[in-house]
Amino acid sequence: MKFTEKMTSKLNELLEKNYDAEKGYKKAAEKVENTKLKQFFGEQAQKRYDFGHELKTEIKNYGETPEKGGSTKGAIHRTWMDIETAFSSNNEETILGEVQKGEKAAIEEYNEVIKDTTLPPTTQKVLTNQRDTINTAWQSAKNFEKVVA
Repeated sequence: MKFTEKMTSKLNELLEKNYDAEKGYKKAAEKVENTKLKQFFGEQAQKRYDFGHELKTEIKNYGETPEKGGSTKGAIHRTWMDIETAFSSNNEETILGEVQKGEKAAIEEYNEVIKDTTLPPTTQKVLTNQRDTINTAWQSAKNFEKVVA
């Protein structure tokens, strides 16, 4: 497998996870009553949408084609949002707990790709910025949990 194919595969996996996270955040925003929480989820969905476009640009820079839609893997074992159960209860604290699990998993996945020493500096910067933003969202979700508990 060529370097560009290998890198594109990794970036497409992150892209699919971002599609999944965007959908999860949108669904979470629909389910919660708390106005600030609804706003937070909406903002995070938009950030994940923006991340998707950044990742698509990186993939195209490698001369490859970005994946479309959410991941099959994500639908099967949606680490980001095992939230169907949480949504059925409409419990904001439960939803926040699932968001935290998803964001923690996303941070670990980004770290896995970022540690690749063959990453071009531009890709490294994009991924590091996205990972740091996800980390901030994870921390914010932890803080919200104290408010809605």
